[in-house]
Amino acid sequence: MPLVGTTEMFKKAYKGHYAIGAFNVNNMEIIQGIMEAAKEEESPVILQASEGARNYAGQEYIVGLVKIALQDYPEIPTALHLDHGSSYEICKACIDGGFSSVMYDGSKHPFEENVKVTKQIVEYAHEKGVVVEAELGRLAGVEDMVSVDAKDAIFTDPDQAAEFVERTGCDSLAIAIGTSHGAYKYKGDPYLDYERLEKVGKLLPGYPIVLHGASTVIPEFVEKCNQYGGKVLGAKGVPEDMLRKAATMAVCKINIDTDIRLAMTSAIREALYKDPSNFDPRNYLKPARNAVKEMVKHKIEAVLGSAHTI
Repeated sequence: MPLVGTTEMFKKAYKGHYAIGAFNVNNMEIIQGIMEAAKEEESPVILQASEGARNYAGQEYIVGLVKIALQDYPEIPTALHLDHGSSYEICKACIDGGFSSVMYDGSKHPFEENVKVTKQIVEYAHEKGVVVEAELGRLAGVEDMVSVDAKDAIFTDPDQAAEFVERTGCDSLAIAIGTSHGAYKYKGDPYLDYERLEKVGKLLPGYPIVLHGASTVIPEFVEKCNQYGGKVLGAKGVPEDMLRKAATMAVCKINIDTDIRLAMTSAIREALYKDPSNFDPRNYLKPARNAVKEMVKHKIEAVLGSAHTI
């Protein structure tokens, strides 16, 4: 099966009240672990590469690895997505380079500029059969006792979201309702603004919403990292039950990156700690790959709800 866009994935997810996992990839082992999990769980999947991943591995290497994965797992509907493209030029390079989906992040720009550039990318992408995700609102950690005015300043305005989609023609929209990037998402209690999400859903019926910064920072991996010489202190993510609830609403795509990093790093730290004489990368990357697989299987079952939907 060739790479697919996300349109049909999201239609099924919306109707079925589940979400598709968008997992960040940086190397062969991560891709293998994700695809093995998707096969065992019979789930569609989105493999996404950030600009950082493109700089690290090289765009052609990433595309090549994904193409090999499609040969090995032809039964898995798989999209290759650019995560957080910062410019028209980078989005265009990925569209021309074989990606089936791109995300332009213009959330840091004024509304009108975000609309303008997003629309340009949509027009170019759609000519090539590629879908576009956009972003409106700023992701930030939410502290206890944050005021309503402060929330409104960073969270996505539902009316503005509806206008943005109408004017740009983007295929999906990442909104800010309380998630945050990285392993240190909250200083206070975790919070997702479901009321805001519900308003967006009513204004954009049937339209796929995306949650960025949605790793849970699974305690098991944090503890293992620290047990075997790491120093990941005070990390706090989005509880899985909160994400599962969002996936039953308008959210059709949930991004997961930090949990992959923690799963992989904890396995590598354990392997090297238990055998200091080990200098063969295969001996510590194999358990790391398996840790990614098991973590992704867990996410598919407990958070996304996308198991057995192929």
